[in-house]
Amino acid sequence: MNSSEKTKGQLSLELFLYFFKIGWYTFGGGWSIIAQIQRDYVDKKHYITAEELLDLTSVGKSLPGVMVGNVTLMFGYHVAGVPGALMSILGMSIPPVVILTVITYLYTSFRDNIYVARALRGVRAAVVPIIFSATLKLYPAALKDWLTYVIMIAAVPVLLFTDISAILIVLAGAAIGLTVSMLREKGGRHA
Repeated sequence: MNSSEKTKGQLSLELFLYFFKIGWYTFGGGWSIIAQIQRDYVDKKHYITAEELLDLTSVGKSLPGVMVGNVTLMFGYHVAGVPGALMSILGMSIPPVVILTVITYLYTSFRDNIYVARALRGVRAAVVPIIFSATLKLYPAALKDWLTYVIMIAAVPVLLFTDISAILIVLAGAAIGLTVSMLREKGGRHA
């Protein structure tokens, strides 16, 4: 059964269960969750295209708040409207709240434990290939013409070697893209 054959209630429950499940074991922040969504809902279920996921991620990263929460909320809305958005964010939020409650309660036991520190170091190292994999799969949807390559090439050194906020870099990229697109349409060439 694909997404068009399911009711909003069924889709919302599916999204809640999905995000509740990955919320327990997804480490590495938003990018690892984007990789999970990409694998499960772009490649396998085809509920969303890679380009749409990239758009949601770009907007989610640009908005105030936690990127993963923003993307989860927008993804749920995209798939099942307001009920899907609410159930997605609820499913994603419960596991970290439970985990953080337990860790906060037991903080003094974890704080100086060398094995916990080493395990977390290993988890962080394992996240890098997940993020890299998502990047390789999503970049064709982001880099479509020469302008997008120029914006990317210009943004990397600005991000790495200046104190300019990533938000301002994203907004500048959006402004450049909009301006060039409008100039192309005005000149009779469509982007």
